[in-house]
Amino acid sequence: MSRQRVAVGAVVLLASSLLTACSDDEDPSSEQTPPPASSATPTVTATIADDAEDDAPDPADPGFDMALSTPREDSVYPDVGDPSVDALHYDLDLAWTPETETLEGLVTIALRSTGDGDRLQLDLGSSLDVDSVTLDGKDVEFEHSGKNLVISSPVRKDQRYLLAVHYAGTPKPTAAPTTRIDFSTSGWHVTEDGETWTMQEPYGAYTWYPVNDQPADKALYDFTITVPSPWVGVANGELAERTESGGLTTTTWHTTEPMSSYLVTVATGDYTMTTNTTDRSGMEISYWVPTDQQDLAQGLYSAAGALEWLEDKLGPFPFDTLGFLLVDNRSGMETQTMITLGITEYTTSTPVLLHEMAHQWYGDEVSPSDWRDMWMNEGMVMYLQGMWTAEQDGFSLDEMMDEWAEFEDDMRRESGPPANYDPAEFGEGNVYYGPALMWHELRKRLGDRVFFEMMREWPEARSNQNSGRDDYLAWIEDQTGKELTSFFDAWLLGETTPPRA
Repeated sequence: MSRQRVAVGAVVLLASSLLTACSDDEDPSSEQTPPPASSATPTVTATIADDAEDDAPDPADPGFDMALSTPREDSVYPDVGDPSVDALHYDLDLAWTPETETLEGLVTIALRSTGDGDRLQLDLGSSLDVDSVTLDGKDVEFEHSGKNLVISSPVRKDQRYLLAVHYAGTPKPTAAPTTRIDFSTSGWHVTEDGETWTMQEPYGAYTWYPVNDQPADKALYDFTITVPSPWVGVANGELAERTESGGLTTTTWHTTEPMSSYLVTVATGDYTMTTNTTDRSGMEISYWVPTDQQDLAQGLYSAAGALEWLEDKLGPFPFDTLGFLLVDNRSGMETQTMITLGITEYTTSTPVLLHEMAHQWYGDEVSPSDWRDMWMNEGMVMYLQGMWTAEQDGFSLDEMMDEWAEFEDDMRRESGPPANYDPAEFGEGNVYYGPALMWHELRKRLGDRVFFEMMREWPEARSNQNSGRDDYLAWIEDQTGKELTSFFDAWLLGETTPPRA
């Protein structure tokens, strides 16, 4: 997956500096002066605006065409998501009241029906009560049983519709299908102070909004988040507006490129934003850090130098905006354009900043069609992290690969081959280290010129799309002129680590 941290203790055997964030490479002169910290939990009730539904988008808008997807029943987690819906655009109007831990939402979804039928189905957590559902402005019948929200209405194949769901309640996270130690639940989380954060890989977005919660269905997003002041809502994309009125702060966020639901992030709390920029491209990076922990901000500024290193390898950053959001957990997630990091020494270290930024190309710009292929996200990103670490710490990449190979066989035995892992062990080390070793072996076969051209060109070749193993490997064979079926089968499906050159 992409909450980069599993089994990386082995890396420390070669480079103890992995766990230390570097910050003296960047000039923090652009840091804004933080306002005084607020320790009290705000008590004003937040509600969505009365006219929130008035500016509903036109589902036929050709601007939504970039979000056309081919949803499918996931082979690993078939009970989440539904292939009958192709979501094109989500407009999330959310109001969070920390005192009562209540979320009120009006979510308007422009969607395409993928077939003829008498219903549409989305995912929505059972702890949320649905007040009303409209389809193209008309009230429709619905049933909300468990996490399934079923809307009763005739639909036609390839016809576009506008679905609006008004709901409220206290979102509850769902159990994550993993044995990892840095997280056990997925979705919407509430801290002791009523602040909130979200991480939802492989699923869990449905715990707080109605969604087709599968990676194959990418969509555009707009967010309007209202919270009691001085708290603020943070989400993906560009901060388009921030207003304060009646003791409430409302932020609006806009994305310009589609993303899978697992890459969405929303957090509410007392945050202060600071920025710095890369030297060469002038890319501005924002850092959303709890106001009473501003000492953490400077440690994140090394992201600018790490981003320049990645752009040397992968080309220009694939999105218009980039930010980092610190939350009260122990993991890290490559949420698109606004990376979500837990507040630990490791998750705020430079190697993890680099890892999650690398996912913006591998995982975000091109996302898996099916969770069976999460190795496509993690393998190349782990390899890039290994390359960077070896460069920074002055040892050879071959040494690092030898070190990783020592424990990779154990990971296959414990969790399964990278492309056929145990569904109860999502995001374990087997999808990180085996595929990283595979890329290093392929690099030896192809030579640096061909390998790095391939590495750089793949995200652009499937920009804003989903892909799977068959498509990816066929593309690699076409690019390189090599027949590599047995090579990839051995590395991705083999029960033991293949021989290395």
